[in-house]
Amino acid sequence: QVQLLEPGGGSVQAGGALRLVCAASGYTVSSRSMAWFRHAAGKEREGVAGIRENGWAILADSVKGRFTISRDLDKNILYLQINSLKPEDTAMYYCAADPADRFGRTLLNRLFFRYWGQGTQVTVSS
Repeated sequence: QVQLLEPGGGSVQAGGALRLVCAASGYTVSSRSMAWFRHAAGKEREGVAGIRENGWAILADSVKGRFTISRDLDKNILYLQINSLKPEDTAMYYCAADPADRFGRTLLNRLFFRYWGQGTQVTVSS
């Protein structure tokens, strides 16, 4: 059974940084596709970062230069490093995984992901 757990998140001031953690069980983070999505109030869930089995990664245009997706293969953890936080980054952040080898912008499309974490709230105050 695949479980994706996202402890952490939190409230920070604009300009600060956070590292989100996604701990996987029943699924190896290095296998196939993983991604981070966010869902802000009144908006659709959007993909912000995705990574393929081979380590190739993609970021949404809105977060380039501030977000970084990475994996710790020994710990079986997916990370999302968020720097220079802005109030518009306030959202529920979700970790997602799929056994297929997604590529390109499909890594940012929620319709292509089978497994989801419960989400973690990030709130940025100005």
